[in-house]
Amino acid sequence: MTEPDETYGEERARALRHLLRELAARIRELDREGRLLDDAADLMRRLGEARSELFAWEVRSTFDTPEVAESRRIVDEADSSPDFLTSDPEDDEPWRHSSPE
Repeated sequence: MTEPDETYGEERARALRHLLRELAARIRELDREGRLLDDAADLMRRLGEARSELFAWEVRSTFDTPEVAESRRIVDEADSSPDFLTSDPEDDEPWRHSSPE
């Protein structure tokens, strides 16, 4: 499950659910056998993987795909003031740059 964080589609969500169920099953199995703390290294590894994936799931909405980032840039650019406007209220042709004198 080492996909880039930007991609979290249904397949990756299914894999995360599977990972969590496997972890739960392993914990139940070890507990049933009375060995819950005997395989701490394996549990730590599994918990680490689950934690990492859960974190990616939790913050997935903050990541932009390149297409979304470009769309956001275009919208931000359109919302900003155009650079050809002047603060001179008497300037009836703001698109013309004044020539250096």
